[in-house]
Amino acid sequence: MTKGGAAGAYIGVPFAAVCGLVLAFIWRHDIALLLAKPFSSLYDSGDAEPDPHPAYSVAQARQKQDRCLEAVEEIRTQLARFPTDFEGHLLLAQIQAENLKDLPGAELTIHLWCNQPGHSPKNITFALYSMADWHLKIGQDREAARRNLERVIELLPDSEFALGAAHRIAHLANLQMILAPHERKKFTVEEGVHNLGLLTRMDDLKPAETSPALVAAEYVKHVEQHPLDTEAREQLALIYVDHYGRLDLAADQLGQMIQQPNQPSKLVVHWLNLLADLQIRCGSDYETVRQTLQRIIDRDPKLAAADIARNRLALLKLEMKGQEQKQAVRLGSYEQNLGLKQGRWTGE
Repeated sequence: MTKGGAAGAYIGVPFAAVCGLVLAFIWRHDIALLLAKPFSSLYDSGDAEPDPHPAYSVAQARQKQDRCLEAVEEIRTQLARFPTDFEGHLLLAQIQAENLKDLPGAELTIHLWCNQPGHSPKNITFALYSMADWHLKIGQDREAARRNLERVIELLPDSEFALGAAHRIAHLANLQMILAPHERKKFTVEEGVHNLGLLTRMDDLKPAETSPALVAAEYVKHVEQHPLDTEAREQLALIYVDHYGRLDLAADQLGQMIQQPNQPSKLVVHWLNLLADLQIRCGSDYETVRQTLQRIIDRDPKLAAADIARNRLALLKLEMKGQEQKQAVRLGSYEQNLGLKQGRWTGE
């Protein structure tokens, strides 16, 4: 190598280094972004465009300012772009019902949304429940509320949502109860007991208790009209055991609910545990109670309810020992009024 070549090589190395530093300084932001991009993309999805979604903050602000027609217009603008959005339709119906007192318009909004395909059963149920509540609270219209609850059953037949709607229909308040909060309350003051200080016994001052037989008859009548009302059946079962000592009739009521298709698992477990409680209370043998609790485990051995049932089985003999004294069964002429026909529950 000549001297000139050696000198050029000697000068070229530092010069290249300097050029590299200059370029690094100029491109430092681009290089930093290049290095950081794989990590930042984990949080901001990188260069992907965000999914468009409706915004209702302006409409909600207009609603709070009592500019409800402007709020409705803003919501409709958003729904024109997102016609299936659940939040927007529900907000629109809420303003129509609560602010504008336009219950027919709110119902039309809810029903048009429910008629769209692809919505989740949970959202459909919530929307129709909301409409039913508006009819009760604002319009005091029980039949309109019933109509929307029946719509749940129509759209979601053979589902736990349909069962829930049937239960709500059974417990719709009568018109007098609906109107009561809006009417002026009337109080009647009854005449008190004379010579209270001279009484030797206070038994006559106790309020009259409602006859369990009358309560049972009312529940029977109610259940005949609303066979899916699980709350009424459960109360009827308790009366059959506590007042009449009739475990068979109580088990029939609980069994009908347990066998009803599409009942939520949580409720079925509750009724099986209640049946075991009543069996122990009425002096059933160990094997009978064990089979009832085993049914909880057999439903799904991995659930927490199955673990609780196993723990209860392990202590079942001790539990039953505390209930050794059987309740006396009172016999009489009451059987003619003891409710629904039996034989629908096989106990399996």
